[in-house]
Amino acid sequence: MPKQRLANTMYLLLSILICAVFVFPILWILLASLKGGNEIFAWPPTFLPRHFTLDNYADAFRRMNFVLYFKNSGIVAILSTALAMVINFMAGYGFAKYDFKGRNAIFLFFISTIMLPLEVLMIPIFQTVKWFGLYNTLAGIIIPPAATPTGVFLVRQFFLSVPDELMEAARIDGASEWAILTRIMMPIGKPILSVLAIFNFMWRWNDYMWPLIVIRSSNKYTVQLALKTFSGEYTVDWNGLLAMSVVTMIPMLIIFLIFQKQFIQGIATSGLKE
Repeated sequence: MPKQRLANTMYLLLSILICAVFVFPILWILLASLKGGNEIFAWPPTFLPRHFTLDNYADAFRRMNFVLYFKNSGIVAILSTALAMVINFMAGYGFAKYDFKGRNAIFLFFISTIMLPLEVLMIPIFQTVKWFGLYNTLAGIIIPPAATPTGVFLVRQFFLSVPDELMEAARIDGASEWAILTRIMMPIGKPILSVLAIFNFMWRWNDYMWPLIVIRSSNKYTVQLALKTFSGEYTVDWNGLLAMSVVTMIPMLIIFLIFQKQFIQGIATSGLKE
């Protein structure tokens, strides 16, 4: 018992330390955004603001049209996530539950694209987007990342753990393949759908590089592109940048809090079964 109690105490302390490492930067950004003037550069540095103020938030919203930028980011993140969930779910489900010629080779080829860095794919994807007339449009941000190898892989691994007997029993009862997908597999796949929702929303909301390439007009900026306007050639408005960085975290926290139970379950069940 003493050894077990010591081990539990060590695990607890280690967990607290790991949590502190991840939480501290976020907490520092939040508190720094509430500091006025040049207090963030004060020496010795202060962790808690001497005088709490919301002026940084008010000034940032007054200087720039962040309502429009949040609207653009919301449209991109929501539509891109919905599109990615449909495509990745159906592709992963097909790879897991249907036996067709060349299935493993096609899946291996598709997954191997994970090894390609984004810099290699940027030029051909950009040329495709421009050819279809999607340059400088929100659709040019939404459509290209709709199908991701990671999403297809997670869905496939999840459905490999679902018994094929469920599908066979449904077919015997006269259910169509579409009914099996929508009435049986989709309810079972809620955990992995939650994982896809969180991952894709996070990726699209935080994406900076691809919108920077596709978008030219400032009225179509996402919040990540808008944040770069706080950085000038010689100076950086740290007060406004920190304040709006805190605001951009809120949607992701809300999404995670809504789907956290299904997210944990989906990650746990998307194992390495073959």
